[in-house]
Amino acid sequence: MTVRTAGAAPDHRLQALAIGSILLGLVVLGLKFAAWKLTGSVALYSDALESIINVVTAFAAYAAIRVSALPADAGHPYGHSKAEYFSAVIEGVLILLAALAILREAINGLLHPQPLDAPLLGLLISGLATALNLGWGLLLIRRGRTARSPALEADGHHLMSDVYTSAGVLLGVAVVALTGWSWLDSSLAGLVALHILWTGWALMRDSLGGLMDAAMPASELERLISLIEAEKGADARVLGLRTRQAGRLTFIDFTLQVPSQWSVAEAHAHCDRIEEALLAELGEASINIHLEPLTD
Repeated sequence: MTVRTAGAAPDHRLQALAIGSILLGLVVLGLKFAAWKLTGSVALYSDALESIINVVTAFAAYAAIRVSALPADAGHPYGHSKAEYFSAVIEGVLILLAALAILREAINGLLHPQPLDAPLLGLLISGLATALNLGWGLLLIRRGRTARSPALEADGHHLMSDVYTSAGVLLGVAVVALTGWSWLDSSLAGLVALHILWTGWALMRDSLGGLMDAAMPASELERLISLIEAEKGADARVLGLRTRQAGRLTFIDFTLQVPSQWSVAEAHAHCDRIEEALLAELGEASINIHLEPLTD
């Protein structure tokens, strides 16, 4: 017996958040490039380059969320929910490319250091952009986890990574402005690049796990098992439980062995209770229960 839920997550809200990320990314991009133009700081330039990646990945996340919301069809009988993992992998690749571009600028800056212009105004503008990213990044992570959206959550983590590096850059550029140590500006850009490299690799690693049909996390699996045990009946037995994540959708399948004297209606009622409990916990799931008679 197979049960497949209708889309329970508010996809239109996820799409609205993705559109908001695009608009915010464009605003932050403009602010950070303005800060770089005012100061000539290589570190602020590296921060602005990462903002370009933010905009591109926001577009990718929006496209992935729209595709993942499409219903199952003849060509994709299991739905399109894995599309979000592709978005997260693309984001990881773009982050790695941005890090390499920043490393190049950092090396040029070390070879040809330049004094900073209008550092105070540039720092204020960049600080405003960082504050916007902080608020939106926290929102995306929270909503992405609640809705089981890898694309939104990845976008939020990317923004938070941007916040951390921006904070370090702002502090470093302030030190450069106070001390005149021009070499520190490029050194900071190099550190930003290394941090971004690690962030990109982490995003790709997690997303590839989803594409490879990774099972539910152990803590969530334990909760799922307890729900099944509570509803299956004392005389029934569960065999071959398997799970996999595909974006917001969780796939669950197992064999339920029931006493041979049970009627079809009785066995079906136990399956219904299991499915209702799982759906109440997960929100969206595709559940496949295979019934077998329990023998000695």
